[in-house]
Amino acid sequence: MSADDRGANGPTDPGSPAREALGPPGQVSRGLALLVAGTLFMEILDATVIAPAAPHIGDDFGVPAVSLNIAISAYVLTLAVMIPLSGWLADRVGARRVFVLAVWIFTLASIGCAFATDLRMLTAMRVLQGLGGAMMVPVGRLVVLRTTAKTELVRAIAYLTWPALLAPVIAPAVGGLLSTYASWRLIFLVNVPLGIVGVVLARRLMPDVRGPATTALDWRGFTLTAVGVAALVVGLEGIGTGHADPVLVVGSLSVSLLALVAAVRYLLRTATPLLDLRVLLIPTYRVTAGGGSVFRAVITATPFLMALFLQVGLGWSAAQAGTILIALFVGNVAVKPATTPLMRRCGIRTVMLTAVVASAVCLLAMATLRGSTPVPVVIGVLFLSGIFRSIGFTAYNSVAFADVPPSNMTHANTLMSTLQELGAGLGVAVGALLVRLGGPLADDLGLGSGPDQAFRLAFAMLAVLLVGPALEALRLDPAAGTTVTGHRLRRRA
Repeated sequence: MSADDRGANGPTDPGSPAREALGPPGQVSRGLALLVAGTLFMEILDATVIAPAAPHIGDDFGVPAVSLNIAISAYVLTLAVMIPLSGWLADRVGARRVFVLAVWIFTLASIGCAFATDLRMLTAMRVLQGLGGAMMVPVGRLVVLRTTAKTELVRAIAYLTWPALLAPVIAPAVGGLLSTYASWRLIFLVNVPLGIVGVVLARRLMPDVRGPATTALDWRGFTLTAVGVAALVVGLEGIGTGHADPVLVVGSLSVSLLALVAAVRYLLRTATPLLDLRVLLIPTYRVTAGGGSVFRAVITATPFLMALFLQVGLGWSAAQAGTILIALFVGNVAVKPATTPLMRRCGIRTVMLTAVVASAVCLLAMATLRGSTPVPVVIGVLFLSGIFRSIGFTAYNSVAFADVPPSNMTHANTLMSTLQELGAGLGVAVGALLVRLGGPLADDLGLGSGPDQAFRLAFAMLAVLLVGPALEALRLDPAAGTTVTGHRLRRRA
């Protein structure tokens, strides 16, 4: 595609060359959607494969296993900080160029992770991975959203979701088996051949979609947001250490609060913001941005904590922990065909509320697991957790863009991607923080000083965090999302 394709800025632009490259107007391009799903597969694989390998990596680097959360958080929080630039870059230089460059960066950073010599180097490489991921999946998803009619959104999301669900299914087993019987370094090399294939396919399938003439980058909004998020992570990490520096913690959290408040005020007032917060005025979008981000944070923290709980708390091996975690993600995949009919029959609000409440119950069940618990019971708890995880994610993702007009799709997609990655990153960081705080709290409550007690309290506190999303889902309009699910309310006579 040439620079003349700048007019291809949404579903209302059916005559553009980029639209013609994707097939009939409003139709989902299966090849393009699967390509984007493949990159999401890579991203999720690298995000989840570390958890079961954390004790082995920690032993090599001479740090506690729970400290590996910084490598996970650094990755997803870099995504959150850099994603706002992806939409601007795609509009300015073209989606295909940005996408291909992003896949190359992600692949090379994966090689760097495999050869890391300490936690600092691993974290630095994970930041580089996050830089690539920030441009990879959001740009690809933006192209799919721009060229798909609202009536086709659920099908488009299904294409984007199905292949990516395979990554969490195989990642725990891959991470556990490789780290136990070979080397944890190999877990980062799995994505290298996938990245090379992705680059080749992207040159053939990814149209060079561009938005209208772009304005200058909103550096002020970007700087305020980046500083606020980075300071928040530093503060949370400082709280969780055994020898917290009060000056560092209070200073970091104060800087974060000031920067984020200033960022919100600025972004609401400027004419061309990097992140347009005004899209939050749409109720169906706001429920995903708010409660959906908290739900994602809690659910993302669960596999990380569960892998450590089984090894550090219950004495399982990495291979055992990684293998049994497959049950969680099998539940995720198994229920997927039923989620769309379920939303069509019951409505998104009912499905969403059920998923949130049931997920909290599953977390409380995890807190009761012991070394003597029969393995089938452990598998059952994880399987059910995966089912409600999948239902919740599908409900939130389906309703997010239901009422967003095509003209606001770029801003909505950028903001949603940012909030989702921020939620995931902070979820892992908060999960690790709760484990660190759980030990002293267990002693104070007289629950014992075993390594398992800290994890039990962490699971319970994560369940409490889901009260907010449950209340928000309860207040959602019963008719929300009917345009994308086809659900019809039963009217009283």
